Amino acid sequence: MHQACAVGLVFAGCCSNVIFLELLARRHPGCGNIVTFAQFLFIAVEGFIFEANLGRKRPAIPIRYYVIMVTMFFTVSVVNNYALNLNIAMPLHMIFRSGSLIANMILGIIILKKRYSVSKYTSIALVSMGIFICTFMSAKQVASQSSLSENEGFQAFAWWLLGIAALTFALLMSARMGIFQETLYKQFGKHSKEALFYNHALPLPGFIFLASDIYDHVLLFNKSELYQVPVVGVTMPVMWFYLLMNIFTQYACIRGVFILTTECTSLTVTLVVTLRKFVSLIFSILYFQNPFTLWHWLGTMFVFVGTLMYTEVWNSLGVSRSQPQKEDKKD
Repeated sequence: MHQACAVGLVFAGCCSNVIFLELLARRHPGCGNIVTFAQFLFIAVEGFIFEANLGRKRPAIPIRYYVIMVTMFFTVSVVNNYALNLNIAMPLHMIFRSGSLIANMILGIIILKKRYSVSKYTSIALVSMGIFICTFMSAKQVASQSSLSENEGFQAFAWWLLGIAALTFALLMSARMGIFQETLYKQFGKHSKEALFYNHALPLPGFIFLASDIYDHVLLFNKSELYQVPVVGVTMPVMWFYLLMNIFTQYACIRGVFILTTECTSLTVTLVVTLRKFVSLIFSILYFQNPFTLWHWLGTMFVFVGTLMYTEVWNSLGVSRSQPQKEDKKD
């Protein structure tokens, strides 16, 4: 029952979150900072009440380690959301972030001196090829979109390149944060809810540097047309409604993943998250009619097949099927 609810939360929360994030980004492409701030503030307040017990509960992991982790987490979140301001379409954004396996493997080899099997390298090659295809085709679309003048076309393409650089940086930083978390959890044990709270609470002072941009978007959101919320009947500016729904669906998604990590194996979690990304991508393409060619579909399939190969889903499914047969023979 818990597992079914968790899967439902992940799919409903994350897919809805993509829709509301794109609605926000389409109206105001530069709203990444206010979205990030709102998400961090909500999760920090919830964690302060229910996890930190209003500040009375001591953290299991020393704060100095959280400061390092939070610096990386804050940077990744801000850069990922800001990339949407730089001519990066939502489908490409999702596909690119699915390439975290590549970054994890590269940094694992460099920092942890890990070695991998041939199948792992093959899966990473597939993911890399998929991301390259999608990125290359998106580059061609960006270059052809600005038909007004060569100068505008070059400017749009330059911003898009900056967006790709931002996503690449965030991908590598996220992988480095994952390795840091792995070493922390080995030393102090897993404390997922505590980490979730501190990762969102400690960076809040950093938003002071983004205060002017956040304030500008508060004014822009206030000027948006009024919208009557169904069922509740409350009227508010539509951009604030989109932002609130983005926060709630993001929280539902995070909670769902947390429940899954405590109730299911890591393989199940990876499968659910991978399928969720694929469904979110389909949602974004169909609902917003984002340009998506056959080449994009080919690249997407490479990414997801490579991801499933990396997690060795096929081997695990084969083992789970063969086990009941062996038990039947014994009977």
